[in-house]
Amino acid sequence: MLRSVLGLIFTLPAVGNVVWTTPSADSSGSMPLGNGDIGINLWVEPSGDVVFYVSKTDAWSENGRLLKLGRVRVSVWPKPDASKPFRQELRHEQGEILIEQGDLKWRIWVDANQPVVRLQTASPTPVVLSPHLEVWRKQRRELKDAEVHSAYGMDGGPEPVFSEPDTELTPRHGKLVWYHRNNRSIFPFTLRHQGLASLIGKLPDPLLNRTFGGAVTWGANLVSVHALTAQTGNPEEWIGRLDQQIAATEATPVDRAYEAHLKWWREFWDRSWIRISNGPKTDTVNQGYALQRFLNAAAGRGAYPIKFNGSIFTVDSREPKEPYDADYRRWGGPYWFQNTRLPYWTMLASGDFDLMQPFFRMYTDALMLARVRTKVYFKHEGVFFPETMDFWGAYANSNYGWKREGKEPNWVENTYIRHLYTGGLELVAMMHDYWLHTHDADFRDRTFQPMAREVVRFYDQHYLLDDDGVLRLEPAQALETYQKAVNPMPDVAGLHWVLARLRDEGLAEFRGQLPLLPIADGRLQPAGQVLEEPKNSENPDLYAVFPFRLIGVGKPSLDLGRKTFFTRRVKDDVGGWRQDGIQAAYLGLTDTAREYVERNFARKHAGSRFPAFWGPNFDWIPDQDHGNANMIALQRMLLQADDGKIYLLPAWPKEWDVDFKLHAPWGVTVRGVWRKGQMKELDVTPKSARKLLVLP
Repeated sequence: MLRSVLGLIFTLPAVGNVVWTTPSADSSGSMPLGNGDIGINLWVEPSGDVVFYVSKTDAWSENGRLLKLGRVRVSVWPKPDASKPFRQELRHEQGEILIEQGDLKWRIWVDANQPVVRLQTASPTPVVLSPHLEVWRKQRRELKDAEVHSAYGMDGGPEPVFSEPDTELTPRHGKLVWYHRNNRSIFPFTLRHQGLASLIGKLPDPLLNRTFGGAVTWGANLVSVHALTAQTGNPEEWIGRLDQQIAATEATPVDRAYEAHLKWWREFWDRSWIRISNGPKTDTVNQGYALQRFLNAAAGRGAYPIKFNGSIFTVDSREPKEPYDADYRRWGGPYWFQNTRLPYWTMLASGDFDLMQPFFRMYTDALMLARVRTKVYFKHEGVFFPETMDFWGAYANSNYGWKREGKEPNWVENTYIRHLYTGGLELVAMMHDYWLHTHDADFRDRTFQPMAREVVRFYDQHYLLDDDGVLRLEPAQALETYQKAVNPMPDVAGLHWVLARLRDEGLAEFRGQLPLLPIADGRLQPAGQVLEEPKNSENPDLYAVFPFRLIGVGKPSLDLGRKTFFTRRVKDDVGGWRQDGIQAAYLGLTDTAREYVERNFARKHAGSRFPAFWGPNFDWIPDQDHGNANMIALQRMLLQADDGKIYLLPAWPKEWDVDFKLHAPWGVTVRGVWRKGQMKELDVTPKSARKLLVLP
């Protein structure tokens, strides 16, 4: 019976699988699982109950916070025998969690193709499953003290910030239903506050009447949690849509849905891999890389990009100064470009192009707002995107500034982002790389080129020429660190990189007006002129190495880049969003890149049981910048590609053996086995691309 219901439960763990042999005390001992849109954090308590948070990528509250959908507890009668062996395994390659509580077996999976969480059981003796909703948002309450930081953007304003309650329906017909509904929205207030009232009524309110929640259904050996987010005219309409969704999902037999689920994950892992051996710390590196990629897939196919500060896998905080519930995250709901980008740079080499769409879509959806804002603020054309913005494109209000009396609409109070526009250039650079990798002509014509034209137009019209006919970027800043600067390296390098890749002949004159990269004393500089002391811990001088790859392996001025790297002002010792490992790889600094990769993949959050819950670092738990920055570094140690060449193992330790498959521009896939300092196997698709390879 057991084999027929769940198949062969446990086999030898795959590389990187996480196995626990004891239950967990609370949510800090949870395992993550997800289908790209719906996520769960699941743990088994000593009582034998299986408990999990349910989350979704589009569960935005009235304040623009990304909330949990809810928490579910499943009790079993008779209770599992606590004296018998316990085992819990995350099989990330199958997208499932397997649990063994004595004779009772569980398979938990979030359907890769349908909006449902499945908990299946098997036991030699009958058991009764009893699910319960555990709703904690029971009443309206004010967010106070540090907790209001999770409503970042509304913090520090003239009005208190309130969390609103959920609605739990009376159980009926073996179904538990609950939802959160936004009966108000900060959207129109935000537009008025930021001088964009003309857009009210022209842009749909993305928060008002947004309703998110789900239904728990159960029967013999199966508990299902169906999740839905929708903007509806009333709660009854949302309930009706939920019922329709459940009926559509249940029309597919569970066993057939499970086979399709396994197929999706099998094809996902077949896109690419990196498997290292023959090194004292390579098991940790392998697991860190695989689990971070798994987390990207588990949260990367929803309506909105991966949240750098916890993704959809936040849990109850155990941080001493932030003892808040699972809805809490430092830095709240807005997206920081420099943080959000890092997961998406990994997806080019891994071939996870579908996971990049939410990131691109958020910025293209904000184009209309961005165009109007440029006109209102600066009286010219083009677009810029704030470093910190809500998912619909507006500044976070607290960054924009609450006290507007006597201030022009374009005046931004927060000096860390006041003149920081670099994100638009990097977005265009990533879009260009996406086009090179996929040869998606529709994306090129409808997404990349229109975005590139708008971003370049902003720089062309926003800044004046100096007496020598050269563009002078002022007022400007070099990232968040040098907040008053002239010709900052990130923007100058970004303009050179982007304009060299645009074939629009109308840009030839503008291309000739660009300032040279700022260089002095034999090293790259943060800016042509720095007018203020540094305020943050970035190295903007190295933006000419990454993300704008003007200097690196196989390119001129490699020694200039290396000298700059070794004399950089800030040397990474904490991980997070810092790019030292990435830049070391691009500069061919093998030992340095390996040191960062080994160390950072070994550094997890001490209060979390799951080994790939990094952080909080500068962000929150699990910190998505930390793992993804390390992924980028490892990929670039193996493969780099620019200017018609593909460099294999440009920063690879000689003692590391590796079996890998990675994607390169021009639609090329490289599969190789490097062992004992030699390339034992090499397969390039298409075969004609083999001539592009530069071997170690």
